[in-house]
Amino acid sequence: MKRIGIQTALARVLDLAYATLREIFDEAAYERFLLSHAMPPSKVAYAAFRQETEAAKARRPRCC
Repeated sequence: MKRIGIQTALARVLDLAYATLREIFDEAAYERFLLSHAMPPSKVAYAAFRQETEAAKARRPRCC
C-alpha cells in the first residue's frame, strides 16, 4: 500500500471540505446550472437558477 504524506492527506481533507461547503451553499449547483444552460454568471442567470431550484423544492413531497 502506498503511503501519502501529511500535506497530501491534509490537502485532500481540505478539498473535500471545500467541495462539501460548495454543495451546502448551492455554489456547485449554480455552476452546474450555468453549464447546462450555457449561460454566463449574471443576475438574470442567478434569478433563473433560484426559480428553478424553488420550483423543484415545491414539487418534493414533505414529511411530517
